[in-house]
Amino acid sequence: MRLHVLICLFVMNVALSQNQSVKGQISYADAPVAFAVLKLSNDDGVYVTYSDSKGLFKLSIPFGNFSVAVEALGFKSKYSTIKIDKSNSNNVLIELEEDLLGLDEVVVSATRNRVNKKEAPIIVNTLGEKLINATQALAVSESLNYSPGVRVENNCQNCGFTQVRLNGLDGSYSQILVNSRAVFSALNSVYGLEQIPTQIIDKVEIVRSGGSALFGSNAIAGTVNIITKDPVLNTWEVGGYLGLIDGDTPDRVLNFNGSIVSDDLNSGATFYGIHRDRDAWDANGDGFTEVVELKNTTFGTKFYYKPTERSRLTVDATVLNEYRRGGDRLELAPHLTDISEELTTNTIMGGVSYDFNNEANTNNFSIYSSVQYTDRDSYYGGLGGGRTAQDSLTALNAYGVTKDLAMASGFQFTKQFNRDVLTTGIEYNIGSTEDNIIGYNRLIDQQVNATGVYAQYEWKPNSKFSALVGSRFDYINVDGFYRVGSIERRVDMSQATLNPRVTLAYELMDDLKFRGGYARGFRAPQAFNEDLHISSVGGEPQFVILSNDLEAEFSNAFTGSFNYTKEFNTMQTNFLIEGFYTVLEKPFTLVSTGAQLPNGSIVEEVRNGEGARVYGANFEFGVSPSKKWLFQVGGTVQRSEYQEDQILFESDGSNPGERDILISEFVRNPNYYGYLNTNWTPNETYNISVTGTYTGPMIVPLVVSDRGFLRLNESSAFFDLNINAETHFDVSDDFQLTLNAGVKNMFNSFQDDFDTGPMRDSDYVYGPALPRTFFVGLTIGKLH
Repeated sequence: MRLHVLICLFVMNVALSQNQSVKGQISYADAPVAFAVLKLSNDDGVYVTYSDSKGLFKLSIPFGNFSVAVEALGFKSKYSTIKIDKSNSNNVLIELEEDLLGLDEVVVSATRNRVNKKEAPIIVNTLGEKLINATQALAVSESLNYSPGVRVENNCQNCGFTQVRLNGLDGSYSQILVNSRAVFSALNSVYGLEQIPTQIIDKVEIVRSGGSALFGSNAIAGTVNIITKDPVLNTWEVGGYLGLIDGDTPDRVLNFNGSIVSDDLNSGATFYGIHRDRDAWDANGDGFTEVVELKNTTFGTKFYYKPTERSRLTVDATVLNEYRRGGDRLELAPHLTDISEELTTNTIMGGVSYDFNNEANTNNFSIYSSVQYTDRDSYYGGLGGGRTAQDSLTALNAYGVTKDLAMASGFQFTKQFNRDVLTTGIEYNIGSTEDNIIGYNRLIDQQVNATGVYAQYEWKPNSKFSALVGSRFDYINVDGFYRVGSIERRVDMSQATLNPRVTLAYELMDDLKFRGGYARGFRAPQAFNEDLHISSVGGEPQFVILSNDLEAEFSNAFTGSFNYTKEFNTMQTNFLIEGFYTVLEKPFTLVSTGAQLPNGSIVEEVRNGEGARVYGANFEFGVSPSKKWLFQVGGTVQRSEYQEDQILFESDGSNPGERDILISEFVRNPNYYGYLNTNWTPNETYNISVTGTYTGPMIVPLVVSDRGFLRLNESSAFFDLNINAETHFDVSDDFQLTLNAGVKNMFNSFQDDFDTGPMRDSDYVYGPALPRTFFVGLTIGKLH
């Protein structure tokens, strides 16, 4: 009898422990939420599935008690517990709430793993589709200003060179990532932020302050991670945009994109294409451009395939062709003009990654490789106002060719413990650049190879405290030859560096979190984006070359922040204040030598400074009283100082009265800047957005061509305000139409003292990128 009872109990236990088919739906306001991530966990393991296009999900699990976590783009993450038995196994209902402020987004840039933005140990700011639509940004460079501590500046009237500054440091201190891979080379950084269209972007993640412990060198100021769109729904759309710069100069865009996802969610693909055609614009009627002519055509795809439930293969590829031209008389060949910069760029960029987990979802493995190759034909020069035979011969020799390759390959392993997370990996980066202008005897021939090994441990002893401790060891080899005229420089160095990072996070109250950290950064001597840009002064090209004894640069960055997030019924609030302090050791500084080569070229030299510090505070406040209203404002107060006065212009004594010019603070760096973003959505059909940026006064150097040296001018402050009105029509379930119209820089807050004529200093540019611009747009297709 006892034996029979034991057998029955054993059979019942086995039956109860066997997996059962559980079904349910994830929804919001009675509408299904497609492709949400659902995780059910108990002591036996973690079970993961996704909702389909109708919000339905199906999972094979045993009956019992589970912790539930649900994540979906645009919705608040939901955490709860549930008991699943026969009574509810076929009707598990999960209701989500909209996340208007994006506080529960999932980000990857903080720890190289997927983590809830609000729970991340490091502050991560995100720029998504809603903000891009509100600002009608056409390229990445136009949207980045809407984040604390970030400012995109324009640096050339002839070519439209842009760079992004993080926490007051120039573009070469920031690491630009594409899908978390460092394949955005120094050459791409010159024009790439304006070449990547927002149409292909899912979101941009920004991490300020040192990130070298994870992403290697050049991340002293932080990282900008451009994440391209994944196939999520079966959608298609075709759109057009027409902008009128200053009311009459057209900027035209045509685009399409579409995605296909299989019914079982095991595969999907997205395709996109963009063509942009912008005419040149002259601000002051001198016949020379302030906004360059631009023609950009981009095609790309991204697809995934899941061989098993626990693995995923992802492949992406983008092909870009761009033509840009600035200067005067654009209808002529560039060598027949006074000043021209003409560039034809062909770039191929792509990557492949394979991710897989163990059965318990505690171990994650990732193998990846990404590559970017650019072939560029360029022209920098012109007659400089002259018309002699020698002028024409010199101008004809100003054509150049650039070949650029960047590759990143690596392996990453992540171990999930009960609370803690261990992340380790190895990465190999290759950078190869050859930039050759034969007529000026100018050459940059540079090879950079880096092997990095990194590890970090996130310790969470309880629900309130976490500590992130990590370090990255890099072995970098730079082999470079740099020549301008008769000046030659060579860099042949190998250096090992260890860059640690420590971050502490503590939840002071349920809604108030403190974060503080330290990070070490490193930059090896090499040509960066500014060094590959050529400007014109006095009708002659201005080249940058490295000094003979240039040494590596290091940084020590400290941050501390308080982040308050609170929900009052349907109202979301978010307040962030963050202090930063960065010390630079032997910073790379650009010195105008005042000297000219026999061919007329002007030379600037990169040297090590005596030291510098950048410090200040970022703040951000956001509130969404209801789904109809959204208000966000953010800004930065900062100072950037050299420890000792730094030479900006070095006189060669050739001109009477010429003298050295010393500076104590960084130039082109305002102490105050910020942004605002307001959105009103009265119903599902209409919405109005008001956005804007503020740029405070700053010191901007101007090369006085007829006197041969620099003058330091203080700029005015600028307030660039935009308005965009949008209306949406659902013609049918499978066809929607969106119309929008508005004004960029509606108060025409714009620079009014551009240098003029063929002898102008083309780098004397500051303030907003565009004057007042009117625009309209139309998009049709299956948009959701």
